[in-house]
Amino acid sequence: MRRPSRFTVVPVALALGLASCSFPSDTTHREAAGVSQAAEAALASAEGKIFSKGPHGENPAPPSSADLTPDEVARVKAKGATAAIVMHYAGNDWAIAQIDGLKNEFGRLGIQVVAVTDANFQPDRQVSNLETVMAKKPAIIVSIPTDPVATADAYKAAARAGARLVFMDQPPSGMTPGRDYVSVVSADNYGNGVVSAHLMAKALGGKGKIGVIYHEADFFVTRQRYEGFRTTIKQNYPGISIVETRGIAGPDFAGDAQNVASAMLSKHADLAGIWAVWDVPAEGVMAAARAVGRLDLAIATEDLGKIAAIALARDQLVIGLGAQVPFDQGVTEARLAAKALLGEKTPPYVALSALPVTHDNVLQAWARVYHQEPPAFLKDSYRNGPG
Repeated sequence: MRRPSRFTVVPVALALGLASCSFPSDTTHREAAGVSQAAEAALASAEGKIFSKGPHGENPAPPSSADLTPDEVARVKAKGATAAIVMHYAGNDWAIAQIDGLKNEFGRLGIQVVAVTDANFQPDRQVSNLETVMAKKPAIIVSIPTDPVATADAYKAAARAGARLVFMDQPPSGMTPGRDYVSVVSADNYGNGVVSAHLMAKALGGKGKIGVIYHEADFFVTRQRYEGFRTTIKQNYPGISIVETRGIAGPDFAGDAQNVASAMLSKHADLAGIWAVWDVPAEGVMAAARAVGRLDLAIATEDLGKIAAIALARDQLVIGLGAQVPFDQGVTEARLAAKALLGEKTPPYVALSALPVTHDNVLQAWARVYHQEPPAFLKDSYRNGPG
């Protein structure tokens, strides 16, 4: 399955803008052999493993549990069902890939997507979006709540009206799988935090002071990332000290992270690295580091967005990240919804394993994450390297 390449137009201009700036190389990472080998071994042992539990403590089911037989596909197509996609935010690469995975698989299953909405991280807007969508009477709603408490009543109303609900990452408060909703599909977010911790430790040689920027919100999966990173550093790398931890609430996550990172770098002149909870805050950390000439700063994060991918390709600032596979998550969500249409039992929680991404495998990782060839701007960044 190959996504439309529509979002390569804007990034080309973005990449050209980055390429026109001359940044010194920041490849002086401090790898100590023993720690590097230990981190590599930990990453290898984590491959394909799921560390997360579900929002209600459920054991994770694999994405293969959503597979459909040819007979099931035919029966779903015969229903002529409709679906709506109700996003918390639809403006980043993760959301675009998730939506594309959903649309691709719904199309294969003969399910018409009648609405795609964007709440821009505003719970009130998402509640309004849900009410508008329900006027279309979709058989399926796939969504991710902006706030699990503030949006709960609207989702409960949709469930009472007969919509089959499949959630990305987390369900609203007070809703029960199998009764109020079909399933939750998520990346292994705790595992993504674990992966990024090992990558940070490898880059720092197991020594140094770091800062942590987390998501200051009641968001199950971003809490998992933070806990996975923090716990792994503390338990496995005693030579690394987390000297400052700060939260950001958004919606200007890049700007907020830049301000926080600037303050950290000013306060701690010997800060060796900063972890950011996903790639958009990491963009702010990159901007803060460049502003003060700290191109030796090691930045670890989650999610393979365009800017983080360029930084990895150029071997600048971002030393590694744990990637989700949002296109595959969308496919899995669509299949679970289809099973629910057929009245079949579905697992309450499905998770997809973390993908470690570094400079060495960023092009291959892009193809896996987005189901398309790496765009020209990323290939050029990789070939040209720092400079």
